[in-house]
Amino acid sequence: MSSIRCLGDIKENIKKVIVGKDEVIDLMLVSLICSGHVLIEDLPGLGKTTLVSALASSLGCDFQRIQFTPDVLPSDITGFNIYQFENSKQKFVKGSIHNQIILADEINRASPKTQSALLEAMQERQVTVDGTTYPLPKPFMVLATQNPVDMAGTYPLPEAQMDRFLMQITMGYPTFKEEMDIVNSHRSVTEVKEIGAVACAADILKVQELLPKVNVDEAIVKYIVEIVTATRSFEGVLTGVSPRGSIFLTQAACAMAILEGRSYVLPDDVKRLAPYVLAHRMIMKNRSGAKGTTALDAIDKILKTVKVPKVKG
Repeated sequence: MSSIRCLGDIKENIKKVIVGKDEVIDLMLVSLICSGHVLIEDLPGLGKTTLVSALASSLGCDFQRIQFTPDVLPSDITGFNIYQFENSKQKFVKGSIHNQIILADEINRASPKTQSALLEAMQERQVTVDGTTYPLPKPFMVLATQNPVDMAGTYPLPEAQMDRFLMQITMGYPTFKEEMDIVNSHRSVTEVKEIGAVACAADILKVQELLPKVNVDEAIVKYIVEIVTATRSFEGVLTGVSPRGSIFLTQAACAMAILEGRSYVLPDDVKRLAPYVLAHRMIMKNRSGAKGTTALDAIDKILKTVKVPKVKG
């Protein structure tokens, strides 16, 4: 698996500008290996834009940040045709989705119609305008951010659209020492640390081809299905995880194995990734989370209940 060496190079490169977010970087790389998309729910100022920009710079990929507001139209995302009077022909103008790495900033501030246009492109990896289909570039990855759902002026994503994200993660506040390092590295408002590419799009496509070659023991598959099945009958859960969650958790576990230089999946891969892959696919009876069990609480309890299989590497 010599082609996975670029993953370590990418991680070390990102860490030149991101302080103390090893787990978040790992999760982002796992999603990239799976050709999956990531939803980040967190407050402003925690480094989301810097992280995504660093990933795109490390890969030498096209990067586009889309700032979502209520007046952003679906055609701004997908593109549109204009009529050229000089030759009486239609010309297609690409929208902002026609890039390899997309940061969809504050996605829940856009109208549901615009959200739907983005999420359809994520699912199909192509857009259709006036009957003509345009494929999106490879690799293609959307990292969407959203404000906490209780903030004013937001349009929460429907459950069916949430399900299109491989993972939901949070950046979280830095530790005291990490914040000291961040402050000391930003003394100048004009000097921005830039990083160069350490891999290319072709490297990532080669790594993605390894995904189906990772060995997943039958006991691991059974373990994943047992976890997902348990979400459907857990107390406090209105709607559990669908089979898509089982598929995505298996793929993510395979990607984690690749990231760590293994050709096989371990139960620890499943346990580590389950909260990020499954929690946002669950609908709780008490959606506010102010009282009762949250989705993350439920996943934690399920992981402690379901028997962990013993498999040989």
